[in-house]
Amino acid sequence: MTVLIIAEHNNNTLNPATLHAVAAAQKLGAVHVLVAGNAAAAVVEQAKQVAGVEKVLLSESAQFENALPEEVAPLVVSLAGAYSHIAATATAFGKNLLPRIAALLDASQVSDVTEIIDAQTFTHPIYAGNAFETIKTAETKLVLTIRATAFDAAAATGGNAAVETVAATSAQNLSRFVGRELTKSDRPELTQAKIIVSGGRAMGSAEKFNELLTPLADKLGAAIGASRAAVDAGYAPNDYQVGQTGKVVAPSLYVAVGISGAIQHLAGVNSSKTIVVINSDPEAPFFKSADYGVVGDAFQIIPELTQKIKALKG
Repeated sequence: MTVLIIAEHNNNTLNPATLHAVAAAQKLGAVHVLVAGNAAAAVVEQAKQVAGVEKVLLSESAQFENALPEEVAPLVVSLAGAYSHIAATATAFGKNLLPRIAALLDASQVSDVTEIIDAQTFTHPIYAGNAFETIKTAETKLVLTIRATAFDAAAATGGNAAVETVAATSAQNLSRFVGRELTKSDRPELTQAKIIVSGGRAMGSAEKFNELLTPLADKLGAAIGASRAAVDAGYAPNDYQVGQTGKVVAPSLYVAVGISGAIQHLAGVNSSKTIVVINSDPEAPFFKSADYGVVGDAFQIIPELTQKIKALKG
């Protein structure tokens, strides 16, 4: 069996999330990676070095520059005959593209795969992450989105894959790229961060959110996250949102400050290795999922904790 992984990239850099999809795909068979882009030679060089990749397919055309699913999907469908599985990471990119491919192929899609048991048996979350379902299908061609946090990343170096150029499909011209607004930050990206400090609506305001959490995150070298309630209240931008409707994370340490622990938030953090909850409400549901819990006023605890960490680090 051979699996086709659709690379997520910006024509210059391969998104690290793709490395998790490659690692997962190795459980199914040989791995090929498709780079559809425009002037994407740098991405090809990175993709061919990923450990476990046997071949990189390159298709370059102006219509692929911004990875519009209406343009990329026909290309993938044209290549699908040689593959048993077509997959991408369950990021916004993958969730936008893969259902269109599945529909065009008239094939089933298994979304947000967290475990691969064999070529036709997979586990994925249901009911907002409150349960996991194992399904077995008899179909010979499957479309998969892979939850990155459920699989280790393949090594970015060590491979030496062959590169093959494939012809671009005709432009569909069903949509056009208007623009992209990206938040620039020196902090780690949430889905790749080893440590995350998240705040909830109990922060009270955007000013208090930043005043309290930023110094702690700085001392820990952490990314900053937020609950949906905090984002909806305007305390933090949308790309900080962690949970079922935000980003699914799996850091080594997750510090939740003033977050009650709604089901949807827990679904996004339950793969974290260690969870620390700080909340003034001893009945907060999040404590049931915590490895360590502190009941108290976050506005007193967090500054003291920040000072202790500062003293330890010197």
